[in-house]
Amino acid sequence: MATSSSCSLRSILFSSPTNLRSNYSAPKNRLTCSSSSYSASRFESFSVSSIGTGSTSRRLSHTRRKVLEVRSMATTAEEKKKRVEIYDLEENLAVDLAKFTADLSDKFCKERGAFTVVVSGGSLIKSLRKLVESPYADSIDWARWHFFWVDERVVPKEHDDSNYKLAYDGFLSKVPIPAGNVYAINESLSAEAAADDYETCLKHLVKTNILRVSETTGFPKFDLMLLGMGPDGHVASLFPGHGLCNENKKWVVSITDSPKPPSERITFTFPVINSSAHVALVVCGSGKAEAVQAALKKTGTVPPAGSVSAEEELVWFLDKPASSKL
Repeated sequence: MATSSSCSLRSILFSSPTNLRSNYSAPKNRLTCSSSSYSASRFESFSVSSIGTGSTSRRLSHTRRKVLEVRSMATTAEEKKKRVEIYDLEENLAVDLAKFTADLSDKFCKERGAFTVVVSGGSLIKSLRKLVESPYADSIDWARWHFFWVDERVVPKEHDDSNYKLAYDGFLSKVPIPAGNVYAINESLSAEAAADDYETCLKHLVKTNILRVSETTGFPKFDLMLLGMGPDGHVASLFPGHGLCNENKKWVVSITDSPKPPSERITFTFPVINSSAHVALVVCGSGKAEAVQAALKKTGTVPPAGSVSAEEELVWFLDKPASSKL
């Protein structure tokens, strides 16, 4: 198996510049794995508990209206960036996903000389199969690709649970992306150390202008993030009800109690995912239909997938069975 770039970078060599440390705190309703906790009731209870009438009550009422207006505007703006594509056949989905990815590759390679791509594990890699076929295999500028994982299991690269192995077998071994542009975790470290090491790697790539930083959030801004979704609505290794869904300072975090084995993993946080320029959420199969419904219609307890957004464009690629409850 070909080797990839080592993300075991010595902090003494690639220390993070202080201007990359962000004080960004994303709105809670975008980073929670359940229904919005930053609700109007917070302001209603504040108004009720305040004693007095007249200008004070009017100011509180005005504040509440303004908060609701801002939230409504933010929701509308995010909805305008989101579209849902539904396909009768998964084969057609894979064809369109390849074109979508190839078009963005061409755009960013021409604009900035690099294309930063993040993938997840699971069935997503199978859905990328058309990229290794004609016409894309020979037309994409693979030398300018920089390849990352949104999450990884802390297991050897040759292990069947490794997202690296999954991507290598199904994709990387079939395209000429330079080995130095493939950023795998250092699986010899503990989960916590591997997460810190990967974050250091990303910050080094920011310093060398391979990876951009969002002007809005201060988090890394990948060109394209390709995500799958689990039947429970989890994305990356951000699971329903887990505290890591609310992490809003770190770029990469470790998890040692994953409800889905293996238990030790690293994962990007929601601020990193949502700072991406473009995000594709690829979901197939009837077993995920309820989670798709909850995420898109915000019904019941909204799963982690419902917290995904993008700075420029979020596209849901669904086959017909996955969209059956919409």
